[in-house]
Amino acid sequence: MSTITPDQIPAQSQDRQPAREHEMTPAPIYDRDSYKGSEKLKGKIALITGGDSGIGRSVAVLYAKEGADVAVSYLDEHKDAEKVKELVEAEGQKCLLLPGDLSSETFCQEIVQKTVDEYGQLDILVSNAAEQYMEEDWDGIDAARLGSIFSTNVFPMFYLSKAAIPLMKEGSSIIITTSINAYKGNAPLLSYSTTKGANLAFLRSLSQRLIEKKIRVNGVAPGPIWTPFIPDAFPADKVEGFGKQVPMKRPGQPVEVATCFVFLASEDASYMTGQVMHPNGGVVVGA
Repeated sequence: MSTITPDQIPAQSQDRQPAREHEMTPAPIYDRDSYKGSEKLKGKIALITGGDSGIGRSVAVLYAKEGADVAVSYLDEHKDAEKVKELVEAEGQKCLLLPGDLSSETFCQEIVQKTVDEYGQLDILVSNAAEQYMEEDWDGIDAARLGSIFSTNVFPMFYLSKAAIPLMKEGSSIIITTSINAYKGNAPLLSYSTTKGANLAFLRSLSQRLIEKKIRVNGVAPGPIWTPFIPDAFPADKVEGFGKQVPMKRPGQPVEVATCFVFLASEDASYMTGQVMHPNGGVVVGA
């Protein structure tokens, strides 16, 4: 698989959240020719939040390669969302687009129900959508900022799980995107790192709650991955050369993370719940 090195990433920034993947240089790598599906998810239905771009896009594409139909939730990045729909359908699978604001509990309930209405079932819930901000000092962290970031990164996983679990059958899977920052901390990303710690505690606790229902709950904690998350959160000079701080000396690509989501959603991970996978470029982290 081709990769992108830090010296290939020029200074760039987007003045909106979420950023647009189609405006990034170079484009993130969300698929690879060598990936051949083997029907690991044949007949399954997945709801993926933040599925229009970045890691979520790659998860949607690889799930389709494995035989799943998907529903993709996103805010308002319609061009990126239409692209992922095109990619999923090119694999012979269906893609339902669900634009809207996940901070609304009503919207979260609606997208779960729309997924079931469209496909007749829900087997995989991927809570992946998030926002982050670079905060160099305390002035950037106020009640409005905290309210916004928790409403995007934390509350929806409660809303979605509460709505989805009664509709999910034995063998279903919930996967939460947390972060290396939940383990290592990150001073300039204080509010974001805090929400990712909440994601971690949630998935561990929910996994215990759902063991008797035989619904597995796991997480993925990416390191520095080249996604729209980067140019929308950092000033241009901080984006240039992104990813060189990890032992592998480069940023990861969405497709290098999405394979973890395939594994956790499949029967290959049937003996795993409450666990987290760490595609982070070689950073060793503890529990």
